Amino acid sequence: MVGNSEHFIIEACEYVESFLKFSPKAEIILNIDNDHLDYFKTFENIKKAFIKYVKLLPDDGTLVLNADDPNCLELAQHTNTTVITYGIQNKDADFCAVNITFDNDAFAEFDVYYKNEFFDRIKLSVPGTHNILNALSCIALCYKYGIEKNAIKSALLKFTGAHRRFEFKGKIENRVSVYDDYGHHPTEILATAKSLSHKKYNHSWAIFQPHTYSRTKNLLDDFAKALINFDHVIVLDIYAAREKNTYGVSSKDLVNKLISMGKEAKYIPDFDECVAFVKSNIQEDDIVMTLGAGTVTQIGPMLVD
Repeated sequence: MVGNSEHFIIEACEYVESFLKFSPKAEIILNIDNDHLDYFKTFENIKKAFIKYVKLLPDDGTLVLNADDPNCLELAQHTNTTVITYGIQNKDADFCAVNITFDNDAFAEFDVYYKNEFFDRIKLSVPGTHNILNALSCIALCYKYGIEKNAIKSALLKFTGAHRRFEFKGKIENRVSVYDDYGHHPTEILATAKSLSHKKYNHSWAIFQPHTYSRTKNLLDDFAKALINFDHVIVLDIYAAREKNTYGVSSKDLVNKLISMGKEAKYIPDFDECVAFVKSNIQEDDIVMTLGAGTVTQIGPMLVD
């Protein structure tokens, strides 16, 4: 725990409905996605869990919803609390980001409008369009709690990212940048790939370690569609986590799917072999991204060392 405020901020996960054990006064719902199917089985069950979650809010609480996600917007009808929306695509949202620009590091700058009136110009120090949405959600809740605009603006500019979220790990021979990202769901990987599109680089490399057999099996096509946005893809063995392979799936299935889609992809289970292959094939100003929630974190330091 950090700080000693009367306000306690947590990042909650829906897995096994653990977020229903809290008693929140305010909630931000970033998105509702097809994940943790080993527990939920169906997407409808995931949505039902989020309905239970918003029903935890008191009538004098606050619910902040991503208006670009229709599944999030549906939650408003299940609570009597104050609802604030934010978005980029949905212009009916309470807080909107417009006039978006990106610098060479893919850091965004944008105008925020609140109920169609100019709120402020915001600059971020983290990459990607998804972080614009994250920033809007923070702005919405901070505004509800009466925090001054200048304080919000300053805090967002000072925030340089969370551990394992597009985290810079160093350079290979001072010519190739290496980043690490926790993304282990297709939506997260796609967001990371889109963040890269705003940066200046030569070629992109994704070193991906699938997380759990069930997720890999259920979302195989979606993983391929997300990873195809990188120039070069290497897939490591699946990180089992809490599971045994009763699903009859392997990383080779993902590699074969990518190849069938016309993408050059390689299955390299050995970490040392993976590092050697990357170092032998990278070019000046390439970007290497390690992706996953398991032991893939070891690859970045091995490349940089």
